[in-house]
Amino acid sequence: GTILQEDLELLARIIHAEARGESLEGQVAVGAVVLNRVKDPNFPMTIREVIYQPGQFTAVADGQIKLAPNKTAFLAARLALEGQDPSKGAIFYYNPKLATDKWIKTRNVIKTIGNHKFCV
Repeated sequence: GTILQEDLELLARIIHAEARGESLEGQVAVGAVVLNRVKDPNFPMTIREVIYQPGQFTAVADGQIKLAPNKTAFLAARLALEGQDPSKGAIFYYNPKLATDKWIKTRNVIKTIGNHKFCV
């Protein structure tokens, strides 16, 4: 299908804000988590609503979502929108060095890429 420019831009923004400094694979995986949530009945049905769902992404809360994404983030967003999912279907991820939320650490980790653990 056609990739909407707005979706590409938003996904690139959340990837850049949440995962810049990670490998391309790690950045695609973060994008895939957003798209996996769109498909999951327990989450909102659009990329915008998933990203802006209150309390979900640190980068939205602290304003980093406003940073301009770089080329890698745009590439990662495009690859995720084309169906790549290095996370293997994850709907959550966290950085164990930074995570303060006890609940996230109870989730089943299915993949680790760089500093992020991807879980369901």
